[in-house]
Amino acid sequence: MDRIDGLRAFVAVVDSGSFTRAGQRLGISNKLVSKYVAALESQQGVTLLNRTTRSLSLTPAGTRYLGAARRVLSAVEELDAEARAEEGALTGRLRVTAPVTFGEMFAAELTRDFLADHPALSIDLHLTDRYVDLAGEGFDLALRIGVLADSSLIARRIGMTETWVVGSPDYLARRGRPTHPDDLRQHENIRDSNAAMPHRASFVVAGKVVGVALPGRITVNSAQAVRRLVLAGDGLALTPSFVVAEDVAAGRLERLLPDCAAPMLDIQALYLPQPFVPPRVSSYLDHLRARLGPLLQTAPPRDS
Repeated sequence: MDRIDGLRAFVAVVDSGSFTRAGQRLGISNKLVSKYVAALESQQGVTLLNRTTRSLSLTPAGTRYLGAARRVLSAVEELDAEARAEEGALTGRLRVTAPVTFGEMFAAELTRDFLADHPALSIDLHLTDRYVDLAGEGFDLALRIGVLADSSLIARRIGMTETWVVGSPDYLARRGRPTHPDDLRQHENIRDSNAAMPHRASFVVAGKVVGVALPGRITVNSAQAVRRLVLAGDGLALTPSFVVAEDVAAGRLERLLPDCAAPMLDIQALYLPQPFVPPRVSSYLDHLRARLGPLLQTAPPRDS
């Protein structure tokens, strides 16, 4: 066994919490991961991991060894990057997670463009509105929209989007059109639970921040589901502009309160803190920053 393979397997098991997830992360079987770790322990003459049928944990020796293993792998990655610097070749696999609606509209195209420039690279794009554990599930990057909870992850802004209040012509004919953010208290609001505060919103009116409650009977963890409910006339919604821009342009929805500034939302890429950011990660970040802005300005059409 190559010792580097053993180090990679050991670190992947620690980061993901299981041999199975480590194997998925490395693209090998869990049995091979177990074999690599056992061989590494035999070479070192120490037990690095406590194994039970229900859990894994680091031994004291494993805790001491982990930091050195990460430094060695980081150095190897840096050497590989230096060796390929002149050719600009990126290799390996990049695992990215993104929200479903955003991913369907933009991340897939951004990924396709990137792969066209780097034929030796592969990308695993996982779309979910769930907040994934990057270390535990073996992801290199997570794309997120809006205010982020405090964490140890490194965040890089790759774009911004407006939030719009929208409603269908049918709903507005029945319930009336709000002319001030306070009027939203008298309406049915379809809330997206992915928002930082789905039951409240802030607007800037005449230079002052106005906080407004958003009452409603439906809260759902999907921007696309919010859009469909608003199209059906079930209520109003405060949603990222790219989700509904095509519907507003086509007259299926109306943008409301355009003179009352709603929050701008950061679109951010998050990754684990590490002494050396792999070139495939830093290059993909640069690609996102350069390409996302123009795409947001010309949001693609979607099925109604």
